[in-house]
Amino acid sequence: MSTYDAIVVGARCAGSPTAMLLAREGYAVLLVDRAIFPSDTISTHLVHAPGVAALRRWGLLDEVLATGCPPIDTYAFDFGPFTITGSPGVAYGPRRTVLDEVLVRAAAAAGAELRERFTVTGLLVEDGRVTGVRGHGQGGGPVVERARVVIGADGLRSLVARGVRPERYHEKPRLLSGYYAYWSGLPMEGRFEAYVRPYRAFAAWPTNDGLTLVVGGWPYREHAANRTDVEGNFLAMLDMAPAFADRVRAGTRETRFAGMAVPNFFRTPYGPGWALVGDAGYNKDFITAQGIQDAFRDAELCVTAVDEAFSGARPFDLAMRDYRSARDAHVLPMYEFTADLASLDPPSPELRELLVAMCGNQQAMDGFARVNAGVTSPAEFFSDENVGRIVGAGPGSQF
Repeated sequence: MSTYDAIVVGARCAGSPTAMLLAREGYAVLLVDRAIFPSDTISTHLVHAPGVAALRRWGLLDEVLATGCPPIDTYAFDFGPFTITGSPGVAYGPRRTVLDEVLVRAAAAAGAELRERFTVTGLLVEDGRVTGVRGHGQGGGPVVERARVVIGADGLRSLVARGVRPERYHEKPRLLSGYYAYWSGLPMEGRFEAYVRPYRAFAAWPTNDGLTLVVGGWPYREHAANRTDVEGNFLAMLDMAPAFADRVRAGTRETRFAGMAVPNFFRTPYGPGWALVGDAGYNKDFITAQGIQDAFRDAELCVTAVDEAFSGARPFDLAMRDYRSARDAHVLPMYEFTADLASLDPPSPELRELLVAMCGNQQAMDGFARVNAGVTSPAEFFSDENVGRIVGAGPGSQF
């Protein structure tokens, strides 16, 4: 039985950065995943500006850009009668076959031991504390590996979370049933485009290999009825924006549709000998595409706390309590904003007044784009003071 400082379960957008950052601090890290890389996974794979900044801090952005993933510098939100267009900073939409490969190889290069096609079957618990994992490689016999901490980065269906049963809070049901596919012949010219219609929303942005991701959906209450003809219902939805629908039909769908409908929740992200990062600890609807940069942020916050505990600077519980507090304070306003969007209800009269007032006001439109990109907190943008300035300025004015 080997002994590690940390075992990270899950090697995608939360796990590989966690393992990489811990290894860069000199800790002995085992990183395991059932998959082999490169491989795909269901994802919006949009990395907004804060996620891009993390890749730059880690020295990995150039590797992502070398794959030919095009930049996105304009966000456009089409509400039918009007469109809000802003620039929140440069984003990228790399395929997960590309991004996850960069991340997992960076973790290995930093010194983490990587085991692909390794299945964790359970946690090792001694005296109420998680002390390791049980699992097996492909075709291999059972093994036990021990560590000072086991970090679950294994998604919303996290085996680590199931093993430790953390408290769930701020729970909301599935709100949106969404599907996506890739099109060729649908140029986006550096734009992220979103279309909001009554009880429908859809969007598109460029990705690798000259492809464009087109994603959209309807309220989850329509899931059972619409899943019998996903393509027909999807194309009918696009017809609510005829000019965009014409652009899509001029292209070629290159893949089948992938679908998802996710619950919304927070989990307590730590306990004796364990921690959770990314979707394992906090998950929300994909409509704002925050998952990747949330995973990056969690990795940095969690590693800071674990390093404090391992170095003796602070007790584990205190350091991890601050990790939880920082995570929750940062994401809760976006969590509520995302849930409101995912309901697909028509905007309230007050929100519609605000949206109309933004039109032509570039500073306000940029601010709205920054909210959707996770650069600015919804709590700040939708504060009474800021809303009053925008509405008071009126359409097309500066404030």
